[in-house]
Amino acid sequence: KRRERERTSSTEPGLLPGETVVREGKAAILFPSANEVFYNPVQEFNRDLTCAVITEFAREQLAQRGVRILIPGEKDRVVVRLSKEKNGNVDQETSEQPENEQQMEEEGDKKEFITASVGERCEQGLRVLEGLAASGLRSVRFALELPGLKSITANDYSAKAAALIARNAQHNNVSHILQASQRDASMVMYEARGRKERYDVIDLDPYGSPSPFLDAAVQAVSEGGLLCITCTDMAVMAGNSGETCYSKYGSVSIKSKYCHEMALRIILHSLDQRAAVYQRYIEPLLSVSVDFYIRVFVRVKTGQAVVKNSASKQALLYNCVGCGAFHLQRMGKKMSQGKHMKYSAATGPPVGPSCEHCGQRHQLGGPIWAEPIHDITFVQKVLGAVSGNPTRFRTSKRIEGVLSMVTEELQDIPLYYVLDHLSSTVHCNTPSMLQFRSALLHAGYSVSLSHACKNAVKSDAPAEVLWDIIRCWVSDHHTLLKGINNICKVTRLKVPCKWRYRLLKLRQFNAYKNVCDITNPEILHELHPREHITKGAMPCCAALEKRKSCCHAVKTRGARKHLFIYESRFSLLTILMDSKVSKSVFLILFLASLLCISLSLSLIQIISSSQLHQRTVFQLHTLCL
Repeated sequence: KRRERERTSSTEPGLLPGETVVREGKAAILFPSANEVFYNPVQEFNRDLTCAVITEFAREQLAQRGVRILIPGEKDRVVVRLSKEKNGNVDQETSEQPENEQQMEEEGDKKEFITASVGERCEQGLRVLEGLAASGLRSVRFALELPGLKSITANDYSAKAAALIARNAQHNNVSHILQASQRDASMVMYEARGRKERYDVIDLDPYGSPSPFLDAAVQAVSEGGLLCITCTDMAVMAGNSGETCYSKYGSVSIKSKYCHEMALRIILHSLDQRAAVYQRYIEPLLSVSVDFYIRVFVRVKTGQAVVKNSASKQALLYNCVGCGAFHLQRMGKKMSQGKHMKYSAATGPPVGPSCEHCGQRHQLGGPIWAEPIHDITFVQKVLGAVSGNPTRFRTSKRIEGVLSMVTEELQDIPLYYVLDHLSSTVHCNTPSMLQFRSALLHAGYSVSLSHACKNAVKSDAPAEVLWDIIRCWVSDHHTLLKGINNICKVTRLKVPCKWRYRLLKLRQFNAYKNVCDITNPEILHELHPREHITKGAMPCCAALEKRKSCCHAVKTRGARKHLFIYESRFSLLTILMDSKVSKSVFLILFLASLLCISLSLSLIQIISSSQLHQRTVFQLHTLCL
């Protein structure tokens, strides 16, 4: 309904008969008719994030050219940050920005600097190319919301789309910055391979795979320029068609729980491989997997010496089909010999013929990018700018949540395990995420979450440690197993654990308080109810619903019946302690519950001694429980 209200009628001044307007950000995009509107509101987060990233990229690039950018609403952010003192990395990073501006002002006597504002053409600014512009919405937003731009080329192969881009540029009064182009996107980039004709920013958001345009993109971007790539062919990159993924990206995808982060590393591998042909290399700034697509922002540079490290940055992937344990095998190896580096082939493989945990075989995938996929310093700058100017974008809250999660990730740990998959492998109840992370921290390992999956665990602990923790969890809680293959080593709970791990909850383990659920545009803090909410603050009905969702079903043999059993920690006493009741009412209810329990036990004894049918006895036992 909100989207429909934002679409104006054809009676608006300046519109032709039948035209429809769609508004996003500061842009008003025209469409010939309501039936021809191709607008995806889900991608608004993509466009907002791109504007935020390009803004910080322009701030860094133009500062070297003596240009200072001004953004509406950012002045208030600087004043607020200077009046507060915090120890967070993000606040430290944003507080440095006024110092840089003061430094530029101090150097202004020796060297003149230019101030670039939004909507104004800057001769020393950035040249931007949108290869597949369609209606031109993204390019129009760039012209209206990004400062320090010299020119924007919005290209599309369709003549109808090119005419629509020109019409929208005229309607939004950005024709002095935005130019429409009707050509093949690859040819536009190939013709800009000269150093003077290269673009500072190239944005590719195709329908499907961007692989046909990657070779031209890594050549057409300037030295230290920014590539913004979107991939929507997640079915191919997530493992459904490994052979198709290899033909497009030069890497075999594997269907696994970590498929979304693997997709990010596949596209980064493809970009680095194509850039290395021209003695260029990439530096990932930000890589995110959200909704139905992935988005990467990389900086491209030139250097023959650095290109030699390309093989050591890629890795093959060994994935166990039984338990899901994975190992990486680097493609190359480098060693330091004084002032020089020696490069050689890597040795391996890191695994045997079968998995050491479950005895199953391995799948071979990759190569994938094995280096960090984010530049934390750059991400913190973007996060500080977005949080300091929350009214700039409509999806600011979601951007803050995603970037907060990115800053908390372990950067040197590729891929992740999913806690639900670990517990389902041995058919046991799933421990809480807080308990599992606490066990890893007690064991001396690092652990973090991942923005690509809600229940992901990134850790430098080997798979052997993870399975020992699961064994400890099962043995301590006497979890009922079913359908277990006795040949599988990981499910042999009779095998003693090599180490005993403490699955205690850390009360101060709240390093992820800025993390949000990626599927929710609102920031949801990760708080454990027992440790961050005072006793009695949770209503009784909410506590009861929470505990009902935690019950598990045990399927009995010989009959399709499910017996719902509550664990002892979800007893009536716990529910009453969470509710807002007086002491007298609590005492009465507690005594009543004890009476009910005693009556139920008496009924069970009477039923067991009676001569009733076995099925009837089972149903009565279930009712009493």
